[in-house]
Amino acid sequence: MTTLLRHSEGFRGRFDIRLALLDREPSAYSVPDWVRVHDLDCRFRLGASLRQLGALARQIDPDCMVSFLTRANVANAWVSAKRGTPAIISERINTGAQLGAGLRGVVTRRIVRFTYPKASRVIGVSLGVGEALARDYGVERSRIDVIANPVDIDEIRARASDETPDVPEDPYTFAMGRLVPKKNFALLLRAFARAGLPGRLVIAGEGPERDALLELGRELGLADRVLLPGFVANPYPLLSRARTFVLSSNAEGFPNALVEAMSLGIPAIATNCADGPAEILAGVRREEVSGSVEAPAGLLVPVDDPQAMSEALIKVQDSELRNKLASAGRRRAEGFTVESSVKRYWEVIEGALGEPLDASGS
Repeated sequence: MTTLLRHSEGFRGRFDIRLALLDREPSAYSVPDWVRVHDLDCRFRLGASLRQLGALARQIDPDCMVSFLTRANVANAWVSAKRGTPAIISERINTGAQLGAGLRGVVTRRIVRFTYPKASRVIGVSLGVGEALARDYGVERSRIDVIANPVDIDEIRARASDETPDVPEDPYTFAMGRLVPKKNFALLLRAFARAGLPGRLVIAGEGPERDALLELGRELGLADRVLLPGFVANPYPLLSRARTFVLSSNAEGFPNALVEAMSLGIPAIATNCADGPAEILAGVRREEVSGSVEAPAGLLVPVDDPQAMSEALIKVQDSELRNKLASAGRRRAEGFTVESSVKRYWEVIEGALGEPLDASGS
């Protein structure tokens, strides 16, 4: 979202662009100083989000609202429907995979089914995400747009050259993301131990699974070889010097970290989860891949399969394969540019407003 904002300055002449944040949290990403920010205090609650976003909409009277993540999407679709203005919602991950089980999951699914179809346009970050929205949540296919996340490759490559004292001297396998169950870093630890690789395993990110992962590392005999540096503001020096990048998730939408690693020429391994990795590495839907596959731009393995992941970790040590994947990954990453994503988002926004985008994008 902040990447889209940074590259939307050309639209300031026609639009007053504002950002509403539902909850008061520490900022991990900077917002352009020309964007007015409205800090709400919804405390992660849907009811408060509906009330406070509704009040803000009455106050500033927006012509269109664009939202990211489920609770914000629900609030946007509901408030905009009541106001009679366009709502554009952006789904970032496979919807069913993130809503969980139990009573709360059932209730949330019903809320999504009720509100998402009210949106003017629904953006999915991959074909799989878009298909799930149509199949499981009643969104008309004609209202769905698939737009990959913007990846600022030039900025990533520039920041990768920054000096940092925290890069291990010995070879290391690298992963990054929130330390939460759906990222399944436990799978990566088990596969790394089983593969018997030299060097270290570095996982950048913070979250509630930290202690459990450290304990698992000790149980696997990896206590002195697993590094959890926490949230890293600039992870790209670490990423650019890694021997291999691994995405071990049970569910994704469009894994930015995978494309970022590819853009830096780091050979990548990813689970064939719903959704995104197969589309990125192989250019096909997830359902078209079975078992472990050497895709054009990286290795794909089944979800939650330590043996398959360990075999991929061993396989990617081959220098010829590494060079092949590094080159193919760089080329593939070039297809996910900021410019293309920003252009597509504004096409959707202006289409919802009934104002066609001119050739200059301004």
